[in-house]
Amino acid sequence: MYSDQVLDHFLHPRYVGELGEEAEVVEGSNPACGDVLKLWAVVRDGVLVEATFKASGCVAAVACGSWLTENIRGRPLSQLTGMPPDHLEAELGGLPPGSRHAAVLASDVLKRLLSRLLYGAGHQR
Repeated sequence: MYSDQVLDHFLHPRYVGELGEEAEVVEGSNPACGDVLKLWAVVRDGVLVEATFKASGCVAAVACGSWLTENIRGRPLSQLTGMPPDHLEAELGGLPPGSRHAAVLASDVLKRLLSRLLYGAGHQR
């Protein structure tokens, strides 16, 4: 049902937790299923140097949050635009049709974070 990559990120999630006051934080949810994904990030000199997450939801939501934080750390903000849900899904070896909403949630939360970081929308706690 789930790919090896999804199960690995679910069973051994990377970068779980909160970051300090210097972090920007955004949250997204899927009201249809109840999944919630919260993402913290610290940027220095245009590079996303730290990222962590907390997820409440299905296996795929945790896996997508873990994959996302692992793959955005250490990258310039300019390289993080355009990470659509199908890219996350492909990188995780696919998701069952009923779990694709998790990739949409992760992509949306990243868009929200980038909008805040690039356009100065302020902190949301």
